Amino acid sequence: MVYLGADHGGFQLKEQIKQWLNQWNIPYQDIGAQQFDAQDDYPQFALAVAQAVARHPQEHRGILACRSAAGMVIAANKVKNVRAVAPHDVTAAQHAREHNDANVLGLSGDWLNEAMAKDIVHIWLNTAFSQADRHLRRLDTIKQFEQQHWH
Repeated sequence: MVYLGADHGGFQLKEQIKQWLNQWNIPYQDIGAQQFDAQDDYPQFALAVAQAVARHPQEHRGILACRSAAGMVIAANKVKNVRAVAPHDVTAAQHAREHNDANVLGLSGDWLNEAMAKDIVHIWLNTAFSQADRHLRRLDTIKQFEQQHWH
C-alpha cells in the first residue's frame, strides 16, 4: 500500500500521482488533503502518512508533496521506523531505496516538473533495498537508537 499526503503546495502533484498509481495498478490511500486549502499545514499530512507507513514499514510506502518537500520529510522522520527522503532526481531516489531502504518519499511541488516527478516516483517504487551488509548494519544502528530513545 502507498499512502499519499500533501498540503496546498503539493496538492496538484498528489492528484497527478494518483493517476500514475492507477495506471501502474498500485494500490494507494489518499490521506489528505482531500481538497485544496491554501491555509492548511503540512505537518498533519506528513505525520498521518508516516504513522500509516510505520505500522508496516517494510511493506508500506508513503509519498508526500509540498512546496519544497523539506518540511514534509522533517515531520515524517519524527515517526519511529520511518525513513523519509526528498530526492531531486532519479539517481537520488534509486540510491535512497537501495542504500537507505527509504519508505517515505517527499516531492517538491515547486521544483519538479511533471516528467521528473513521475520518473522519481516510478524508480523509487520499483527499486528494492539492496540488503547489503553495510546498509543493514547502518539501518540497524538507527533502529537501535530509535528503540533506546523513542518510546
